Amino acid sequence: MQQPTSGANQRIARIAAHLHPPTLQSSGLGRMDCRAKGGSPGFKVAVLGAAGGIGQPLAMLMKINPLVSVLHLYDVVNTPGVTADISHMDTNAVVRGFLGQQQLEDALTGMDIVIIPAGVPRKPGMTRDDLFNINAGIVKTLCEGIAKCCPKAIVNLISNPVNSTVPIAAEVFKKVGTYDPKRLLGVTMLDVVRANTFVAEVLGLDPREVDVPVVGGHAGVTILPLLSQVKPSCSLTPTEIDYLTDRIQNGGTEVVEAKTGAGSATLSMAYAAAKFADACLRGLRGDAGVIECAYVASTVTELPFFASKVRLGRAGIEEIYSLGPLNEYERAGLEKAKKELAGSIQKGVSFVRK
Repeated sequence: MQQPTSGANQRIARIAAHLHPPTLQSSGLGRMDCRAKGGSPGFKVAVLGAAGGIGQPLAMLMKINPLVSVLHLYDVVNTPGVTADISHMDTNAVVRGFLGQQQLEDALTGMDIVIIPAGVPRKPGMTRDDLFNINAGIVKTLCEGIAKCCPKAIVNLISNPVNSTVPIAAEVFKKVGTYDPKRLLGVTMLDVVRANTFVAEVLGLDPREVDVPVVGGHAGVTILPLLSQVKPSCSLTPTEIDYLTDRIQNGGTEVVEAKTGAGSATLSMAYAAAKFADACLRGLRGDAGVIECAYVASTVTELPFFASKVRLGRAGIEEIYSLGPLNEYERAGLEKAKKELAGSIQKGVSFVRK
Protein backbone atom coordinates (compact mmCIF):
# COMPACT_ATOMS: atom_id res chain seq x y z
CA MET A 1 0.00 0.00 0.00
CA GLN A 2 1.37 3.40 -1.01
CA GLN A 3 2.38 5.63 1.89
CA PRO A 4 0.70 9.06 2.10
CA THR A 5 2.79 11.89 0.69
CA SER A 6 3.86 14.79 2.87
CA GLY A 7 1.20 16.88 1.14
CA ALA A 8 -1.48 14.34 2.02
CA ASN A 9 -0.25 14.22 5.61
CA GLN A 10 -0.54 17.99 5.81
CA ARG A 11 -4.11 17.88 4.53
CA ILE A 12 -5.02 15.16 7.05
CA ALA A 13 -3.47 17.20 9.87
CA ARG A 14 -5.34 20.28 8.71
CA ILE A 15 -8.71 18.46 8.80
CA ALA A 16 -7.94 16.92 12.20
CA ALA A 17 -7.00 20.33 13.55
CA HIS A 18 -10.45 21.69 12.69
CA LEU A 19 -12.16 18.97 14.67
CA HIS A 20 -9.68 18.56 17.55
CA PRO A 21 -8.12 21.98 18.25
CA PRO A 22 -6.34 20.94 21.49
CA THR A 23 -3.93 18.85 19.35
CA LEU A 24 -2.91 21.89 17.33
CA GLN A 25 0.13 22.74 19.37
CA SER A 26 1.59 19.23 19.28
CA SER A 27 0.92 18.82 15.53
CA GLY A 28 2.99 21.86 14.68
CA LEU A 29 0.05 23.38 12.82
CA GLY A 30 -0.57 26.89 14.13
CA ARG A 31 -4.14 27.94 14.84
CA MET A 32 -3.97 30.89 12.44
CA ASP A 33 -2.67 28.61 9.65
CA CYS A 34 -5.67 26.33 9.97
CA ARG A 35 -7.60 27.93 7.12
CA ALA A 36 -9.83 26.52 4.42
CA LYS A 37 -8.15 26.52 1.00
CA GLY A 38 -9.20 29.62 -0.87
CA GLY A 39 -10.94 30.99 2.21
CA SER A 40 -11.55 34.74 2.12
CA PRO A 41 -10.89 37.05 5.07
CA GLY A 42 -13.75 37.48 7.47
CA PHE A 43 -14.56 37.66 11.15
CA LYS A 44 -14.02 35.17 13.96
CA VAL A 45 -17.18 34.19 15.80
CA ALA A 46 -17.66 32.01 18.89
CA VAL A 47 -20.95 30.41 19.93
CA LEU A 48 -20.99 29.51 23.64
CA GLY A 49 -23.63 26.87 24.27
CA ALA A 50 -23.32 25.54 20.73
CA ALA A 51 -24.67 22.05 21.47
CA GLY A 52 -27.99 23.27 22.91
CA GLY A 53 -31.41 23.76 21.40
CA ILE A 54 -30.61 27.30 20.25
CA GLY A 55 -26.88 26.75 19.82
CA GLN A 56 -27.06 24.02 17.17
CA PRO A 57 -29.29 25.80 14.63
CA LEU A 58 -27.51 29.08 15.42
CA ALA A 59 -24.14 27.48 14.73
CA MET A 60 -25.46 26.15 11.42
CA LEU A 61 -26.75 29.60 10.41
CA MET A 62 -23.44 31.24 11.34
CA LYS A 63 -21.58 28.63 9.26
CA ILE A 64 -23.64 29.82 6.27
CA ASN A 65 -22.84 33.51 6.86
CA PRO A 66 -20.23 34.64 4.29
CA LEU A 67 -18.82 37.22 6.73
CA VAL A 68 -17.65 34.46 9.12
CA SER A 69 -14.19 33.02 8.42
CA VAL A 70 -13.64 31.12 11.68
CA LEU A 71 -16.43 29.64 13.81
CA HIS A 72 -15.66 28.35 17.32
CA LEU A 73 -18.27 26.11 18.93
CA TYR A 74 -18.09 25.70 22.72
CA ASP A 75 -20.21 23.74 25.17
CA VAL A 76 -19.82 21.54 28.22
CA VAL A 77 -21.25 18.49 26.39
CA ASN A 78 -21.62 17.12 22.85
CA THR A 79 -19.50 19.71 21.05
CA PRO A 80 -17.37 17.19 19.07
CA GLY A 81 -20.46 15.77 17.36
CA VAL A 82 -21.97 19.14 16.55
CA THR A 83 -18.60 20.37 15.26
CA ALA A 84 -18.05 17.34 13.04
CA ASP A 85 -21.57 17.64 11.63
CA ILE A 86 -21.45 21.37 10.87
CA SER A 87 -17.86 21.25 9.59
CA HIS A 88 -19.04 19.15 6.63
CA MET A 89 -21.07 22.06 5.23
CA ASP A 90 -19.42 23.43 2.09
CA THR A 91 -19.19 27.06 3.15
CA ASN A 92 -16.13 29.20 3.81
CA ALA A 93 -16.03 29.28 7.64
CA VAL A 94 -13.54 26.99 9.33
CA VAL A 95 -15.23 25.25 12.29
CA ARG A 96 -13.48 24.23 15.51
CA GLY A 97 -15.03 22.59 18.55
CA PHE A 98 -14.20 23.06 22.23
CA LEU A 99 -15.45 20.85 25.05
CA GLY A 100 -15.60 21.73 28.73
CA GLN A 101 -14.45 24.65 30.81
CA GLN A 102 -10.79 23.68 30.45
CA GLN A 103 -11.07 24.61 26.74
CA LEU A 104 -13.08 27.83 27.20
CA GLU A 105 -10.04 30.09 26.91
CA ASP A 106 -8.94 28.44 23.65
CA ALA A 107 -12.48 28.87 22.31
CA LEU A 108 -12.47 32.60 23.06
CA THR A 109 -8.96 33.71 22.12
CA GLY A 110 -8.95 36.12 19.19
CA MET A 111 -12.72 36.27 18.67
CA ASP A 112 -14.41 39.31 17.08
CA ILE A 113 -17.96 38.39 18.15
CA VAL A 114 -19.08 36.08 20.97
CA ILE A 115 -22.69 34.86 20.93
CA ILE A 116 -24.00 33.35 24.17
CA PRO A 117 -27.11 31.15 24.04
CA ALA A 118 -25.77 28.97 26.89
CA GLY A 119 -28.05 28.01 29.78
CA VAL A 120 -31.15 25.99 30.56
CA PRO A 121 -34.36 26.58 28.56
CA ARG A 122 -37.76 27.53 29.89
CA LYS A 123 -40.21 24.74 30.65
CA PRO A 124 -44.01 24.89 31.07
CA GLY A 125 -44.94 26.99 34.10
CA MET A 126 -41.43 28.40 34.38
CA THR A 127 -40.85 32.15 34.28
CA ARG A 128 -37.63 33.77 33.11
CA ASP A 129 -36.87 34.54 36.74
CA ASP A 130 -37.05 30.81 37.54
CA LEU A 131 -34.08 30.42 35.22
CA PHE A 132 -32.07 33.05 37.03
CA ASN A 133 -30.06 31.09 39.59
CA ILE A 134 -28.75 28.58 37.04
CA ASN A 135 -28.19 30.84 34.07
CA ALA A 136 -26.75 33.73 36.08
CA GLY A 137 -23.84 31.55 37.19
CA ILE A 138 -23.24 30.26 33.66
CA VAL A 139 -23.17 33.77 32.19
CA LYS A 140 -20.83 35.01 34.93
CA THR A 141 -18.31 32.23 34.21
CA LEU A 142 -18.41 32.74 30.44
CA CYS A 143 -18.00 36.50 30.75
CA GLU A 144 -14.98 36.05 33.00
CA GLY A 145 -13.46 34.06 30.13
CA ILE A 146 -14.33 36.79 27.62
CA ALA A 147 -12.77 39.46 29.83
CA LYS A 148 -9.53 37.47 29.94
CA CYS A 149 -9.27 36.20 26.35
CA CYS A 150 -11.11 38.58 24.02
CA PRO A 151 -11.99 41.77 25.94
CA LYS A 152 -12.52 43.72 22.70
CA ALA A 153 -15.06 41.26 21.28
CA ILE A 154 -18.64 42.30 20.67
CA VAL A 155 -20.83 40.19 22.98
CA ASN A 156 -24.33 39.14 21.89
CA LEU A 157 -26.08 37.84 25.01
CA ILE A 158 -29.09 35.57 24.53
CA SER A 159 -29.16 33.62 27.82
CA ASN A 160 -32.34 34.37 29.77
CA PRO A 161 -33.37 36.31 31.73
CA VAL A 162 -31.69 38.87 29.42
CA ASN A 163 -33.03 41.72 31.56
CA SER A 164 -30.73 40.45 34.33
CA THR A 165 -27.92 38.64 32.49
CA VAL A 166 -26.77 41.75 30.59
CA PRO A 167 -26.27 43.65 33.90
CA ILE A 168 -24.42 40.56 35.20
CA ALA A 169 -22.06 40.64 32.21
CA ALA A 170 -21.50 44.38 32.66
CA GLU A 171 -20.59 43.93 36.33
CA VAL A 172 -18.16 41.10 35.52
CA PHE A 173 -16.41 43.26 32.91
CA LYS A 174 -16.34 46.27 35.27
CA LYS A 175 -14.64 44.19 37.99
CA VAL A 176 -11.67 43.45 35.74
CA GLY A 177 -11.58 46.81 33.98
CA THR A 178 -12.60 45.64 30.48
CA TYR A 179 -16.17 46.97 30.36
CA ASP A 180 -17.10 48.76 27.15
CA PRO A 181 -20.86 49.40 27.01
CA LYS A 182 -20.68 49.73 23.21
CA ARG A 183 -19.67 46.09 22.92
CA LEU A 184 -22.27 44.43 25.15
CA LEU A 185 -25.68 43.82 23.58
CA GLY A 186 -28.64 41.86 24.88
CA VAL A 187 -30.35 40.15 21.95
CA THR A 188 -34.02 41.14 21.83
CA MET A 189 -34.31 40.52 18.08
CA LEU A 190 -36.81 37.67 18.59
CA ASP A 191 -39.32 40.20 19.93
CA VAL A 192 -38.85 42.26 16.75
CA VAL A 193 -39.09 39.18 14.53
CA ARG A 194 -42.33 38.14 16.23
CA ALA A 195 -43.73 41.67 16.07
CA ASN A 196 -42.97 41.92 12.35
CA THR A 197 -44.59 38.53 11.73
CA PHE A 198 -47.73 39.10 13.82
CA VAL A 199 -48.34 42.63 12.52
CA ALA A 200 -47.85 41.41 8.94
CA GLU A 201 -50.48 38.71 9.53
CA VAL A 202 -53.00 41.31 10.71
CA LEU A 203 -52.22 43.69 7.85
CA GLY A 204 -51.94 41.00 5.16
CA LEU A 205 -48.35 41.99 4.28
CA ASP A 206 -45.05 40.22 3.72
CA PRO A 207 -43.26 40.21 7.15
CA ARG A 208 -40.03 41.20 5.38
CA GLU A 209 -41.66 44.50 4.44
CA VAL A 210 -42.73 45.30 8.03
CA ASP A 211 -40.61 47.02 10.67
CA VAL A 212 -41.90 47.23 14.25
CA PRO A 213 -39.67 48.88 16.88
CA VAL A 214 -39.76 46.87 20.12
CA VAL A 215 -38.29 48.61 23.16
CA GLY A 216 -37.92 48.04 26.92
CA GLY A 217 -36.68 44.58 27.82
CA HIS A 218 -37.03 40.93 26.90
CA ALA A 219 -39.69 39.45 29.19
CA GLY A 220 -43.44 39.86 29.52
CA VAL A 221 -44.62 43.43 30.10
CA THR A 222 -41.07 44.77 29.63
CA ILE A 223 -41.48 43.96 25.91
CA LEU A 224 -43.07 47.09 24.46
CA PRO A 225 -43.91 47.07 20.74
CA LEU A 226 -44.32 50.61 19.44
CA LEU A 227 -47.22 49.89 17.12
CA SER A 228 -47.75 53.60 16.43
CA GLN A 229 -44.36 53.58 14.68
CA VAL A 230 -44.90 50.56 12.42
CA LYS A 231 -43.46 50.85 8.91
CA PRO A 232 -45.18 50.96 6.49
CA SER A 233 -47.49 53.40 8.27
CA CYS A 234 -50.82 51.80 9.17
CA SER A 235 -53.90 52.31 11.32
CA LEU A 236 -54.61 49.56 13.83
CA THR A 237 -57.83 49.34 15.86
CA PRO A 238 -57.69 49.30 19.69
CA THR A 239 -58.69 45.61 19.57
CA GLU A 240 -55.85 44.82 17.17
CA ILE A 241 -53.37 46.76 19.33
CA ASP A 242 -54.40 44.84 22.46
CA TYR A 243 -54.20 41.51 20.62
CA LEU A 244 -50.83 42.23 19.03
CA THR A 245 -49.24 43.65 22.19
CA ASP A 246 -50.33 40.65 24.23
CA ARG A 247 -49.17 38.13 21.61
CA ILE A 248 -45.78 39.81 21.14
CA GLN A 249 -45.23 39.97 24.91
CA ASN A 250 -46.20 36.33 25.40
CA GLY A 251 -44.75 34.81 22.23
CA GLY A 252 -42.25 32.78 24.23
CA THR A 253 -44.98 31.29 26.41
CA GLU A 254 -46.98 30.44 23.26
CA VAL A 255 -44.10 28.29 22.02
CA VAL A 256 -43.35 26.70 25.42
CA GLU A 257 -46.97 25.63 25.77
CA ALA A 258 -47.20 24.41 22.17
CA LYS A 259 -44.13 22.21 22.69
CA THR A 260 -45.78 20.69 25.81
CA GLY A 261 -42.62 20.26 27.82
CA ALA A 262 -40.32 19.48 24.89
CA GLY A 263 -38.54 22.84 24.91
CA SER A 264 -38.86 26.55 24.32
CA ALA A 265 -38.38 28.87 21.34
CA THR A 266 -35.16 27.47 19.89
CA LEU A 267 -35.50 27.66 16.10
CA SER A 268 -37.02 31.14 15.90
CA MET A 269 -34.53 32.33 18.54
CA ALA A 270 -31.62 30.92 16.52
CA TYR A 271 -32.95 32.67 13.42
CA ALA A 272 -33.31 35.97 15.29
CA ALA A 273 -29.84 35.62 16.88
CA ALA A 274 -28.24 34.89 13.50
CA LYS A 275 -30.03 37.89 11.99
CA PHE A 276 -28.74 40.13 14.79
CA ALA A 277 -25.21 38.70 14.60
CA ASP A 278 -25.23 39.40 10.86
CA ALA A 279 -26.11 43.03 11.62
CA CYS A 280 -23.17 43.22 14.04
CA LEU A 281 -20.86 41.69 11.41
CA ARG A 282 -22.01 44.19 8.80
CA GLY A 283 -21.36 46.96 11.31
CA LEU A 284 -17.85 45.61 11.94
CA ARG A 285 -17.28 45.56 8.18
CA GLY A 286 -18.13 49.25 8.08
CA ASP A 287 -21.53 49.10 6.39
CA ALA A 288 -23.56 52.28 6.85
CA GLY A 289 -27.05 52.50 8.33
CA VAL A 290 -27.11 49.18 10.22
CA ILE A 291 -29.90 49.78 12.75
CA GLU A 292 -31.52 47.16 15.01
CA CYS A 293 -33.17 46.99 18.42
CA ALA A 294 -31.06 45.69 21.32
CA TYR A 295 -30.96 45.75 25.12
CA VAL A 296 -27.97 47.92 26.03
CA ALA A 297 -26.50 50.34 28.56
CA SER A 298 -28.59 53.41 27.89
CA THR A 299 -29.63 56.90 28.91
CA VAL A 300 -32.87 56.78 26.91
CA THR A 301 -34.72 56.38 30.22
CA GLU A 302 -33.61 56.73 33.84
CA LEU A 303 -32.79 53.00 33.88
CA PRO A 304 -29.17 51.92 33.31
CA PHE A 305 -30.20 49.34 30.68
CA PHE A 306 -32.97 49.56 28.11
CA ALA A 307 -33.79 48.15 24.68
CA SER A 308 -34.23 50.57 21.81
CA LYS A 309 -32.97 51.09 18.29
CA VAL A 310 -29.18 51.30 17.99
CA ARG A 311 -26.85 51.94 15.06
CA LEU A 312 -24.09 49.35 14.77
CA GLY A 313 -20.57 50.00 13.50
CA ARG A 314 -16.92 49.06 13.79
CA ALA A 315 -16.87 49.74 17.55
CA GLY A 316 -20.15 47.99 18.28
CA ILE A 317 -22.86 50.50 19.19
CA GLU A 318 -22.26 53.79 17.36
CA GLU A 319 -25.51 55.52 18.35
CA ILE A 320 -28.53 54.86 20.58
CA TYR A 321 -31.80 56.32 19.36
CA SER A 322 -34.54 57.89 21.48
CA LEU A 323 -37.97 56.27 21.63
CA GLY A 324 -39.63 58.85 19.43
CA PRO A 325 -43.25 59.98 19.89
CA LEU A 326 -45.37 57.58 21.97
CA ASN A 327 -49.15 57.50 22.17
CA GLU A 328 -51.04 57.23 25.45
CA TYR A 329 -51.25 53.42 25.27
CA GLU A 330 -47.48 53.15 24.78
CA ARG A 331 -46.69 55.66 27.53
CA ALA A 332 -48.72 53.55 29.98
CA GLY A 333 -46.91 50.43 28.75
CA LEU A 334 -43.56 52.15 29.18
CA GLU A 335 -44.26 52.86 32.86
CA LYS A 336 -45.17 49.19 33.47
CA ALA A 337 -42.07 48.06 31.60
CA LYS A 338 -39.72 50.34 33.56
CA LYS A 339 -41.12 49.22 36.92
CA GLU A 340 -40.54 45.56 36.06
CA LEU A 341 -37.15 46.21 34.45
CA ALA A 342 -35.76 48.08 37.45
CA GLY A 343 -36.07 45.01 39.66
CA SER A 344 -34.58 42.67 37.06
CA ILE A 345 -31.58 44.95 36.52
CA GLN A 346 -30.93 45.23 40.25
CA LYS A 347 -31.18 41.46 40.61
CA GLY A 348 -28.39 41.02 38.05
CA VAL A 349 -26.15 43.68 39.58
CA SER A 350 -26.62 42.24 43.08
CA PHE A 351 -25.74 38.72 41.90
CA VAL A 352 -22.19 39.82 40.99
CA ARG A 353 -21.69 42.30 43.83
CA LYS A 354 -22.88 40.03 46.65
